[in-house]
Amino acid sequence: MNRREFLAWMGIAAAGLLARRATAEAAQGAGAAQAAGAAEDRPNLLVIHTDEHNFRTLGCYRALMSPDQAMVWGKQAVVDTPNIDRIAKAGAICTKFYATTPLCSPSRSAFMTGRYPQNTPVTTNNVPMSDDVITFAEVLRRSGYATGYAGKWHLDGGGKPQWAPKRQFGYTDNRYMYNRGHWKQLVDTPAGPAVKARNANGKPTYDVHGADAKSFTTDFLADKTVEFIRAHKDEPFCFMVSIPDPHGPNSVRPPYDTMFDRITFQDPRTMHKPDSAVPAWGPKEAHSLSNPLMRQYFGMVKCIDDNVGKILDELAKLRLAERTIVIFTADHGDLCGEHGRHNKGVPFEASAKVPFVIRAPDKIKPGSIIRQALGCVDFAPTILGFMGLDAPPKTDGRDASALLTGKAPDGWKDVAFMRGASMNRQSPGSWLAAVTQRYKLVVSPREKPWLFDLQKDPDEVTNYFADPACRETIRQLAKDLLAYGKRHDDPNVEDPCMKADLTWAATGTGDYVPAARQAPQRGKAGKKASAKKVRGKKAKADKSSSS
Repeated sequence: MNRREFLAWMGIAAAGLLARRATAEAAQGAGAAQAAGAAEDRPNLLVIHTDEHNFRTLGCYRALMSPDQAMVWGKQAVVDTPNIDRIAKAGAICTKFYATTPLCSPSRSAFMTGRYPQNTPVTTNNVPMSDDVITFAEVLRRSGYATGYAGKWHLDGGGKPQWAPKRQFGYTDNRYMYNRGHWKQLVDTPAGPAVKARNANGKPTYDVHGADAKSFTTDFLADKTVEFIRAHKDEPFCFMVSIPDPHGPNSVRPPYDTMFDRITFQDPRTMHKPDSAVPAWGPKEAHSLSNPLMRQYFGMVKCIDDNVGKILDELAKLRLAERTIVIFTADHGDLCGEHGRHNKGVPFEASAKVPFVIRAPDKIKPGSIIRQALGCVDFAPTILGFMGLDAPPKTDGRDASALLTGKAPDGWKDVAFMRGASMNRQSPGSWLAAVTQRYKLVVSPREKPWLFDLQKDPDEVTNYFADPACRETIRQLAKDLLAYGKRHDDPNVEDPCMKADLTWAATGTGDYVPAARQAPQRGKAGKKASAKKVRGKKAKADKSSSS
């Protein structure tokens, strides 16, 4: 979008906003005095966003699941989250909210803009977001909102930590925004915020030793959220706090570091599934679960929940709760041992599905459950629509605001799309998926497609792609993926193998004919690739913690 298009859109959006306000005021018999105070009636927006958060750790999600799905790490392996749960209880919980790409930067770019990652163009980590995209925060800023952001951003390239990026993307107060890293301790200094933990050379580290209720990053960012709310309590505001936990490294301050020491975690049963249930795009990487690391993961979740309570209590204290939309969500999940894997990047539920709960008093019926499939690309147009504002041109996502109030929009289709982070045809990161309430179709250049029936097989260990009873489901999802690729310019759809598989799935008859796939590398090239893979495994823990 060029400057002329942007200004034209802003003029249209402003005119629409003024018209909506005028209509509302007329309907209420409002006079000039009411018009002067109209800003006070506009809802605030607070987004609490975590990183690499497994949805099974939240009580409100476990309550909707069967016991074997709710407690995959054992009957005693649960963490109570009463504060996040009260957001869901007072509003809505989305049971099928997916990371459009289950990796930090791509997911965040889609969430902020309502555009698919290839159009931001943040398709993998550490890629700067394009200057011409418009975030939901920019729309709100232009509409008169005070805007602010604190925590991990990860949309300005490789800078680490890189405080207060110059490109604000609508967040006027971004003093406590940092680009990248999972720092455990932060501190205010005369020169501005900084990482508190340092090594002998003065470089910032992820060390948690010495962290307390003021310096530990989750607490620090929650306190900055409270400060922003207090400073802007008399005007409409939009604030987003992006907590870098429970992403690794798995460590947390006392007393959370020992709070779950008595729990013994069991390996998720999918960790030891047979090789026939292992897709090429999701190979096993772990053979047993680490109890110490899971205890620390649970500790991080509990610390997050306590700080959510601190923020909610402040809204109530300031009498802002009734006019503040509160959202709790995450950029992607963490497999935490499921399917023999940790971290994210694959279309399995624990990697790709994320928590999403929203409270909007007098607008969303308490206890609502939204079961339709949504992607984080749908967030920006949905929240803007919910707040009575138009999404910018070139928005890819859907306005699902009507779903939040219990009614599907006209023409609504229950399907969301996901894509892998890699464009390398031989990488496990290259895949496409279409998901509904019940089914998930995954196509990859590496092997035949997989169809999961999430109702019959919530563990995702059975491929129903060859099941004749699923033929029409496969046909429709393949058509949906082809249409998605064409409409949203996804080059993955043009990959020869994926295109051949999708074309057969959408229009073919008879038995499935596998697409011709590149044979594994042999000789010197193969040996080099194997050596590179070994080196990559050794560096995996550091890499997963450094994004």
